Order: sequence, then structure tokens, then C-alpha cells
Amino acid sequence: MKQFQPYHHTAVVLVLLIYVAVRLWGLTGTCLWFDEIFSVHAAEHAWNELYPFVALDLIHPPLFYILLKLWIAAGGEGLLWLRLLPAVFSIVAIVPFVLLCSELSIKFWPRILALFLLATNGCLIKYAQEVRMYSLLMCLSLFSLWLFVRFFRTGRGVVPLISVNLLVVYTHYFGWLIVLAEVVAVLMIQRARWRQIAVMTGILILGFLPWVFVVWQPAVSGSLLGQNIGWMVRPDGHEIAQFLLDLVEPFYQQPTTADAASDYRVSVPLLLIFVIALIVYLSKLKAKSADENETLRLLAIFAGVPVAAAFFASWLLPYSIWGTRHLIMVFPIMAILAASAITAMRIRWLRIAFLTFVILLTAYAFVLQTRGHGVVSVWCGFEALGENVLAKSPNGPVYVFEDLAAYHLWFAFRNNPDLKMRQRVVKLEGIPGIAEDKAFFLPRGLDDEYVRRESRLPLDGQIWIVYRAPTFDLTKPPMATFLERGFEVERSEVVDSGESKEFAVFLRKRDQK
Repeated sequence: MKQFQPYHHTAVVLVLLIYVAVRLWGLTGTCLWFDEIFSVHAAEHAWNELYPFVALDLIHPPLFYILLKLWIAAGGEGLLWLRLLPAVFSIVAIVPFVLLCSELSIKFWPRILALFLLATNGCLIKYAQEVRMYSLLMCLSLFSLWLFVRFFRTGRGVVPLISVNLLVVYTHYFGWLIVLAEVVAVLMIQRARWRQIAVMTGILILGFLPWVFVVWQPAVSGSLLGQNIGWMVRPDGHEIAQFLLDLVEPFYQQPTTADAASDYRVSVPLLLIFVIALIVYLSKLKAKSADENETLRLLAIFAGVPVAAAFFASWLLPYSIWGTRHLIMVFPIMAILAASAITAMRIRWLRIAFLTFVILLTAYAFVLQTRGHGVVSVWCGFEALGENVLAKSPNGPVYVFEDLAAYHLWFAFRNNPDLKMRQRVVKLEGIPGIAEDKAFFLPRGLDDEYVRRESRLPLDGQIWIVYRAPTFDLTKPPMATFLERGFEVERSEVVDSGESKEFAVFLRKRDQK
């Protein structure tokens, strides 16, 4: 075996380099988007204000925002520094992943292949570069599963397991699905430990109660959950298929809703390869040892319970909670299963063929990604207008027609030393012909002093309007609406984001020149 050690070392170094490099590649390639702005906005609050502000949002516990606040205090709010935080969590996740594989007795080559699949997964790369809590959720979930397997097999380490699980559930509510999977694993396979797992669950519930009390007040005083997640789709056949493609998709992640959900030339063949390999792998269960079968059962529970729970909850609850990003904790488990299935194939030429196709398709996906032409996202268009146009033109308020535009412009103005600049944004409600994406809404708790809501059009003065549309058309809202009321165009600026254009138009009443 010693003669193969250099190859082992080379494989490890190569995969680790790929893993780290793709998470740092293009880290600042695009601006902060709506949800990332909320993260920074929350972290900018004073400590005594952070928890009530996050609680108003209802849908996320506060741990990530706490860590982000500390991170900003250490290095500021530069885009690179902000994006490094989720990248660091994603890279640190390698440690518990390797420890989990060791605890499950996963052999060397399945482990390396699984790590390669994680390194190149487009969804994981995306959330490793987004200032949100998802890479932290995956990292802590892997720590939890590693500690759980150690406890499951030896009875040791229940205190560290409880401590990590408390961090998991304070990172995201879906962290409770990891706890549920661990409870199910004990009840199905290792019932002798049910008392300890019951105590763990009880302690976690007690430890989570303080946050429940913090969230309870805004929940009963009018904060509507439907505003947060009412737009989410219940998982049907299409959503399940998309989730499966996300599990295997290398490098690609849908940039905007106008782009393809997947690069089917790559993802479909890869999914077929993994499905065939898993079918063959599972058909040989009787030939496997008791330890191998136990490992397989644990992996199936770790992956299956969160997905099944999210699926059924999305159909039983008033609103769907289904989302690939919420289920990020199952990606490493599925990678282990897929890698184990391929490397365990007994027909040598078929095993080599499958591995070759996986590597070639992944390389092809990388080439396609590097050749892709970047576009300016809608939110980056609003940011560019706010920073490069409106901030240099202090005359007049800025009227917008979407919360998406209002929040990005507020963010661009928020640190301006001129109070009038910070109070320029006005959200006009109910303008005929203007559609608004309900997935974006101004955070509850955002001071009305800085983003005002009005339903009446301005009657006179000098104003800016900012909106998005396919073209600059004076005969359609909102331009037609203002022109009909005696305004005329003095100046206009545009940013082309591909799927639409973002316009900033300076208007003046005709009789007030």
C-alpha cells in the first residue's frame, strides 16, 4: 500500500485546491443582492437592537447575524471581506466532512470522489459566496452529524453534540431537521440510547425558548409570515427534479430567473450516472457487512428525513418551506452515497467509464462557466444608479415603485453624511401598470424616516424616478403617468442588466423651470 501513498497525497491536495479555489474565484464578481443587504443591515444594528430587528423578519434565528457583526467589526464592510465569511464557513466544512467520513469508515477513494463532488457543486459554490447563513448551516450540520455518529457508536460526546446542535438550530430553523434525523436514527437503529437523545432534544428545546419568546411578540402583533415565504412554490414533480439536478450540477447555478434553471447537457447525464450507480449499489445490500449496512442506513436517514420533512411540511402547512438552499445540509450526504456507489461497482470497465464521464462532464461544465458572459444583475443596476448618478445629483427626492429598488437605493444612501440624502427614497404604491415582485419587501423595522411610502403622485418640483423596464418608453407607465401630469424629462441614465434595464430619470414640472 505504501507505493500508492504519493497518489493519495496528490489526489488530496488537488481536490482541496479545487475546493478552495472555486470558492474564492469571482468572489466579488457581483454586488450584494437584496438578502445580503438585509444581512449587513441587521449586523449594523447595535447589540440591543439586533435581536428585535431580526425577530421582526420571523424566518431566521440570529446566530449568523451575530457572527457577521463580529466579522464586520474586525475587517469592515468591503465586499471582499463580507463575502469571505461564508467562504470561510464553506472551507472549514471540509474538517467535519472528513471526520464524518472517518467515523463512518468511508474508504479513501469514495471520500476523495465525494469531496470532489462537493468542491465542484454549483449550488454549494453559490452559497459559499453569498453573505447568508447557508454555508454556516452546512458546516455546523456536518459537525453535528460527525459528533452524532461518534455518540451513536460509542456513547461518548453527548455534551459537544448538544452544544453544536444548539448552534445549528440558532443558525436556521431547518437545523431542527438535522436534530430530527438524529432522533429518527436512534429510534430506528439504536434504541438503547433513546433516553440520552430525549434529554438532548429537551435541552435543545429549552435552549431555544429564549429566541421563541423574542420572535413571539412580532409574530402575534402583525408581522405576516406570508409576506416572507408566501411566494415559495410547493414541491411538485418539477421542483423535485430541479432539486435532484441541483444535487449533481457542477459549477452552474441559475444567475437570474431569466436564465435556464440548469445546464441540462451536463446535469441530466450526471444524474443518470448517479442513479444507475445507486441502483446497482443498493441491489447488493445482502453482500455487504453489517457495519456497511448500518452506515448506509445512517446516510439514508441523514439525507431522507430532512427532505421528506420539508416536502410534507410544504404541503401540510399554510405556506411552502421548500427550497434547495434550506436543504444544503443533505448535499454532503448525497455526495458520499453517490461516490460510494460509483467506486463500489465491481465491473472495472464500467466503474472507470462512470468516473471518466463524471470528470469529463465536470470539466466541460467548468469550461462553459468560464465562457459565460456576465450580466449586471437587476440589484446591481439599482446600486450603480444610486452610487454613480443619484448620489452626485442631490436635487429632488427619488421615487421608486418596487421595494426591491427602494431597499437597494436606501443601502446606497445610508452612510451619506447629508441627512437629506439619506431621506430621499419614496416608495409610490399602487401605480397602474407597474408590477412588483412580492418576493422582495422592505424589512420590517426599517425607519420610515428613510424610506417613505406614499400613494399620491407628486404635484410639482424636481424629482427623480427609478424603475426597471425592457425599454425606455414614454407611452407606458411610469413615464406616461408622470408626463400626463405635466412633468417633462430633463435627464435620464440607464444600466443594462440583460433581463431588463434600470432607469433613473430626472423630471421637472414644465412651469417650474
